[in-house]
Amino acid sequence: MAVKKGDMVRAVREKLENSLEAKASDTRFPSYLFDSKGEIVDLKGDYALVKFGKVPTPNIWLRVDQLEEFK
Repeated sequence: MAVKKGDMVRAVREKLENSLEAKASDTRFPSYLFDSKGEIVDLKGDYALVKFGKVPTPNIWLRVDQLEEFK
């Protein structure tokens, strides 16, 4: 998926839960990553900084292949 700043996305559970990033930290991901709309605010290489605005949470870096368009 080609993404750009301002795109609305959400995380893909299957790709995030089995990733290297998940194995390196706490694997209990909050449901808002998969159920709510996040906005891409920055891009660096294969990673996108995603801001989830409906809940007071910090922005999170996710690999682009772990994201899908929010419909």
